[in-house]
Parts: sequence; C-alpha cells; structure tokens
Amino acid sequence: MNIRLVLYILGALLIFMGLSLLVPAMVAYIYQEGDLNSFLITAGITIVAGLLMMLVFRSKEEIRIKEGFALVTLGWLFFALFGALPFVISGFIPSYTDAFFETMSGFTTTGATILTDIEILPHGLLFWRSFTHWLGGMGIILLSLAILPLLGVGGMQLYRAEVPGPEADKLSPRIKDTAKILWEVYLLISVIEAVLLYAAGMNIFDSICHTFGTMATGGFSTKNASIGYYNSAPIDYIIIIFMLMAGTNFSLHYKALRGKVFAYWKDPEAVFYIFLVYTGTLIIGIDIFVFRDYGFFEAIQKGLFQAVSIITTTGFGTDDYEKWGASAQVILFLFMFFGGSAGSTGGGIKIIRLLILVKFGINELKRMLHPSAVLPVRIGKRTVPKEIVGNITGFFMFYMALFVVGVMVMSLLGLDFLSAFGAVAATIGNIGPGLGSVGPTDNYAHIPVVGKWVLSFLMLVGRLEIFTVIVILTPVFWRK
Repeated sequence: MNIRLVLYILGALLIFMGLSLLVPAMVAYIYQEGDLNSFLITAGITIVAGLLMMLVFRSKEEIRIKEGFALVTLGWLFFALFGALPFVISGFIPSYTDAFFETMSGFTTTGATILTDIEILPHGLLFWRSFTHWLGGMGIILLSLAILPLLGVGGMQLYRAEVPGPEADKLSPRIKDTAKILWEVYLLISVIEAVLLYAAGMNIFDSICHTFGTMATGGFSTKNASIGYYNSAPIDYIIIIFMLMAGTNFSLHYKALRGKVFAYWKDPEAVFYIFLVYTGTLIIGIDIFVFRDYGFFEAIQKGLFQAVSIITTTGFGTDDYEKWGASAQVILFLFMFFGGSAGSTGGGIKIIRLLILVKFGINELKRMLHPSAVLPVRIGKRTVPKEIVGNITGFFMFYMALFVVGVMVMSLLGLDFLSAFGAVAATIGNIGPGLGSVGPTDNYAHIPVVGKWVLSFLMLVGRLEIFTVIVILTPVFWRK
C-alpha cells in the first residue's frame, strides 16, 4: 500500500475539515457564549496539520483499492479525533474520551450521547454536534469527491468503500458527478425540511439542527427531551416524512426529481421498507392503544414516529418506549437491526440485504426438495449475482459476530445483559438510544472508559459497513 499517498490525501481532508469548522465558529460568534475560540483554535490546528501532511507526503499517484479502504477508514477516524477538540478546549466536555465518543457518534450519525444535560451547551457546540451528523450522513469522503479535484483519480475506490449497501449506484459515468448529484439532492431536501420545521413552530436554530439530525438519520437534538420537547403533531409528522425519505435510497429521490415519481413503487427494496414500517406501526399502535393510556390517534402517531425513528436508525424520541408493552419493544428491537435502505443515510444491516437473505433462504429450502433445480435469487426482475449473495451472507455473519463479541465485552465491563445488548445494537446499528441503562431517556455517560472506545469502534464499523474497517485489520491487507 502507498502510505505516502494515503497521508497526502488525509492532509487534504483535514484542511477541508478545518474549513468546515468555520461554520460553527460563525454560529458561536453570533451567540457570543464563549465557545468561539475553541473552534478557531481547532480549525487552526487541523488546517496546519493538513498542510504539513500535504507538503511532507506530496504524491500524485492513483488511488487503488487498498488506498481506498485505508483512506475511508482513517479519514473518518481523523475527523473524529480532530472534531473532538472544540468540546475539550471549550471545557464543556473536559474528558477527551467523552469528546471523542460524542464526535464519533456525530459523524457516524449514531446519536448516542454522554451528555447528561444537552441544553447547557452553547449554541456553537450544539450546532457542531448536529453539523457532524449532516456531514457524515451522506458521507465525508463523498462530499470530498464532489469538491476536491485531487480525489477524482481513483475516486470510485473511495465511493465503494464509503457508500452503504451491497452495491454502489452510479448516477453518472463520472464518479465526481455522482457525488455532486447525491449531495445536491441531500441539500435540497434538507432546505425544504428546515423551512417546514420553522413554519411548524421551531426557531431557526432548532429547525436547522433537527434537519441535520433527520436527514443524516443521526438523532442529536438540541433538547434533553428530544422531539418530545415540542409536543407538536405537525412537527412530529414533518420529521416522520423526512426520516422516511432519509432512510430511502437517494438515487430514487433523484429519479423522482427528474419526473420518474413511480420509481419508488417499482423498487422492491422501497416497497418492502414501507411494508415493514406499516406493519411495525400497526403492531406498536395497537399495543400502546390497548395496554397503555393512549388515545387511538395518539397511539398511531407515537407508534409511527418511533417505528420510523428506529428503522431508519435516526434515534429521535417522543416517548419512553421502554414503558411500552413487550410486542412493541420486540418490533423496535428487530428494527434496530434492519436499518434503512441501501444508498440512504440510515445504518443497520439494510433492507435490501434482509430481502436477499430471505429469498436466498427460501431458495435453499426449495433446493432440498429439488437438488438439481437452478434457483437464482431475484429482486424484482433482476437476478442477484452469486458474488453479491456471498458478500451479503459474509456481511451478516460478521455483523452478528461483532454484535455477540461486543455484548460479551460490555458485559465483562460491568453492564447488565439488557444494557450491554442495547448498547451494542444501538452503536453498531448507528441508532443511538438502546435498551436498559442506555435507553431513550438515558445516556452513555456511565459507560467505562474502555467501553466508550469499544462502542466508538462499533459506531465506525457500523457506518462503514464492517468490511471497509475490518479488511485493513487483516494481515492479508498489508502483504505486498
């Protein structure tokens, strides 16, 4: 692997991050709450570090597959390492471990927090938390591909390593144009949501921050009670609609904007995704209507909000779902693993992978009765190549293995079984709130230091879809 090339491009990414820190710096300047210097100092450190790396490791070689995997993994890691500095320098999160956890949670759109009182943070830091969501939602490397010319060569390797799903859709022959298209769609939908939230009663600052959290399926809120703070049906339904959109493949949004509005209904993954949301909402709604003190329409509203919030891995909340019945909690727990669609900003296993695994399993049952039958896996009219089916099977095995190992580690660190289960499911799935002591009304502040680093690793692995991170930890990767 060309380490020199990797460090050179990482330097360019750090410069980009340093410049992005000037956005929350402007917010800090407007509100004058004492956090401005923390952004300016961090921006200076990050830009200088980036410039030094570019000068020392200057390289013009092409990015190959190994460099692609290394760049994506290390790029996200560097962003979290430097992005944590404003919290530490400002003194609002004095522990670097806690600051790193919060920042990794932001960039990976997990939404797990160590903060016990979110509302005491100054506006600049609150904006930075949410802004990390928005940058990480569509992908840091993807944004860099759209705006940094030097990433154009070998950019497909970066695109494949970062974009979620078994296959990366190309909307244009040039990967840079594909990146621009996806970010333009992402920006357009974000602006529309922010305007609607403002019209529904949020102030400008909160509408922008909650838009960042929604479109990135991140879940960081500016309020301790999350969306429940507003107690507003219009706000709930606006966020529901945009969470659903964020959990849908963005290539479908692009097609719809070009006039192909029926693209959603022709896509098997999108149809299955909506079916799961509908079924989950129905079960949850009936559960909390019959067994809890909720009116019918309130039960449907809260059930729909929480079902969409969890399956899209957003993690916003309007109620404490741990007080709901067993059937509602089982649905939400399953949704923690399902995740959004491929090509969306959602985490989890992804709907298309589940659909392919189900069809593959059914085919294997048929093969027991008809050993000589040719039974390809089909999604709609497309036949899924055996290589993709194999990739998905391997992904699922790695995902579950990491989940089991994560639960064992967190249990050894002192968490009860339910909390360990919930913490690992919520971080590897990039959801945020879990179960037990890390439930929707709790936080991760009590997790031991080692546990926070383990969960931070799981957030990164979950966001980059396991293989991208795991492959660089194998001896084979480093052999010539």
